[in-house]
Amino acid sequence: MNRTARDRGRDRDEEGRARSARPRDGLGRPLPYGAEGVPRQPEGVVRTPDETLREAQRLLDAGMPFHAHEVFEDAWKSGPGSERDLWQGLAQLAVGLTHAARGNTAGGARLLRRGADRLAGGPGSAAAAAYGIDAVGLVAWARELAGRAGEGGAVEGAVEAADTAGVTRPAAAVDRTAVERVPVGPVVVDAAAEAPRLRPDQP
Repeated sequence: MNRTARDRGRDRDEEGRARSARPRDGLGRPLPYGAEGVPRQPEGVVRTPDETLREAQRLLDAGMPFHAHEVFEDAWKSGPGSERDLWQGLAQLAVGLTHAARGNTAGGARLLRRGADRLAGGPGSAAAAAYGIDAVGLVAWARELAGRAGEGGAVEGAVEAADTAGVTRPAAAVDRTAVERVPVGPVVVDAAAEAPRLRPDQP
């Protein structure tokens, strides 16, 4: 392959496609060159649905939802069109958890809801049932986590601000209009602690 002067110094794969060689952490964030990162998932691996679910669950349990999303991505690219909504929905749940764990709670909540919608009915739900995937449980998990990630931080921030000012108020008593005015940081989610169970019978 001929490289232009502009290409030299860029990370490329054997076919010349751009691919960052920077190491990454368990949430897929780039680390400085030379740092010890987490091994990347190989791309384009064809697995059976059972292998896909076992590998993705292992990665989710290890607090590596970004890597689990890549496993689901392989499944949707190599699987039949009738299963596309299933694997895309699961990938969106994994990416949503990734964003929430990185502190991007608004983006995480959006992706969690989007993934839940793909699994809530239609082809995604039917394909999930065929593989013993707990679609109902995953939809409930995703929507509950999206609600906590997208809204919980504001409520906690308002309560904390009230306590700092010497006012003791139960969380339920926080005025929603006051919540909107309290600047709060993102609610950081622990990816391993929040890992969902893809199948009820899966250890």
